[in-house]
Amino acid sequence: MPAKRESILVVDSNDASRRALCELLRLAGYEVAESASQTEGFDFVRNTGVDLLLLTADLADIQCCDALAEVKGNASTAGTRVILITQGGGAERARGLDLGADDILTLPWEPAEMLARARVQLREKHAVDQLAEKTRIADQGREMAQTAFQTLAVTEKMTRDAFSLERALKIGVSALFAIAIVIAGIFLLYSRRANKEANRAYSVIAQLERGAHRQEQLVADARSARADLQHADVLQQKQQLQQQSEELRQKISGAQAEEVTSLRKQLDETSNRLQRIETESQSAEDVIRAYAPSVCLLHVSVSFVDRESGRPLRYGGINPDGGPLKDSDGNPVYTLEGRAPEVRADFFGTGFIVGEGRILTNHHVVQPWWKNDELASVLSQGLTPAIVEMSAYFPEAAGGVSVSISQISDEADLALVKADFSGLKRPILKINARKEAAISGQPLLSLGYATGLSAILARAGEEAVDEIVKATGGDPKKVVDELERRKLIRPLVTQGHIGDVLADKIVYDAQTTSGGSGGPLINRNGEVIGVTFAVVRGFGGSNFGVPIRYAQPLLKP
Repeated sequence: MPAKRESILVVDSNDASRRALCELLRLAGYEVAESASQTEGFDFVRNTGVDLLLLTADLADIQCCDALAEVKGNASTAGTRVILITQGGGAERARGLDLGADDILTLPWEPAEMLARARVQLREKHAVDQLAEKTRIADQGREMAQTAFQTLAVTEKMTRDAFSLERALKIGVSALFAIAIVIAGIFLLYSRRANKEANRAYSVIAQLERGAHRQEQLVADARSARADLQHADVLQQKQQLQQQSEELRQKISGAQAEEVTSLRKQLDETSNRLQRIETESQSAEDVIRAYAPSVCLLHVSVSFVDRESGRPLRYGGINPDGGPLKDSDGNPVYTLEGRAPEVRADFFGTGFIVGEGRILTNHHVVQPWWKNDELASVLSQGLTPAIVEMSAYFPEAAGGVSVSISQISDEADLALVKADFSGLKRPILKINARKEAAISGQPLLSLGYATGLSAILARAGEEAVDEIVKATGGDPKKVVDELERRKLIRPLVTQGHIGDVLADKIVYDAQTTSGGSGGPLINRNGEVIGVTFAVVRGFGGSNFGVPIRYAQPLLKP
């Protein structure tokens, strides 16, 4: 990860909203400054500079519009990314974009969406800054090359003049000319190779460092996921609704007459939601007890091999503290030489047992680079990804099980992996591929390991997280093994309803996110009707599953 934390300035005149946003960003690991005044905030950006400006403003304020346009138009501050937070409608959002805002968010904002949008803007700024740095290095290289060629031109002129001198002098000048050519050739060859290595290294940095979990990042991710999980788990939803009902009853008993109607309406809505969850929760709890032990966390470790030489990408060196050697800009150094540890990228997904020694999951889980735009730049730099290790971790198991790819579907985002887990004695999930098994409006359960390690750590508790992170140093493989040893690996179960059933997908609203891919979607009869394969940004919303009938060709004996 970069040595210098990204800096964010929050400008909001509302003290409560500003403090809440600052706290959210600090927990996510960012360096945060705040200002209640737009004038002071814009001055801070001009004088100090920040990576990202979060501005809560009303675009009816002409002074604010002028200041925003100045910040985005000024050469010294144009690199600052701006997310505008407003209460206005489409017209005001369009005006904000015209004034130079990079993104628009409407009040009230959701924490998960806010963090996601901030990460997107910071990644884009990082990519632009890297491109500018590469351009600067290229310009320096071009100037050095021009100097070398000018030296050659002078040497050539000296050679022509030397023909009028004695033979010995001619030979000496010719030798000097040959040496100059050799030096220039070596310089150009080295420059091209160094530039190629730099391009390869920085394209990989953008992808790998984002997914690398270090100690501080793991703790921050766990804290961030904890708030989301409180609203996702089936059993916690029920407890929260019961608590809300009790609080509303207490408010009604002491409320003024004009407030009673509104409070009673909220109480009725809460009671209806609670009644619906209680009606569906019994069958949900039965499914959880029966099927959760057969839903596993898949950990895929990927290395990168140079296509020309066949050598793996490695770190340039390791510091005494165990971290990778970094250059003067704080970026890890990568190379194809030496014997330092190989660069690994770790990915997580979900799978479930569909037969003896067989686990069903997504294609993009077992081959993380498949249709992955973020890894496309890595492939374009002459590197080929390769699976180093793939393991499945089941709840209440003694350790991970090594798995390998058996088949990949040609029709959908599905894959079958095989392993020897006969000693676990886990039930095989029941599948129903009939169209009648998935009906719009009916309840649905989603099982999976949404957010990967973050959610598992979030449910482990603050003290356990600190112990695990210190014991493992943040290494993903060691973290998973420690979680398995502590019997903390278990899938997150969320409850929702089927929104729509299309020819190639099932749309549903049970909350999930990255890491939940490959998890089973189960109807009210306890039958698997689909496999999660895509989620809309944020923790929740409308998500998509592959109808289970697309898996039938893979499940044939």
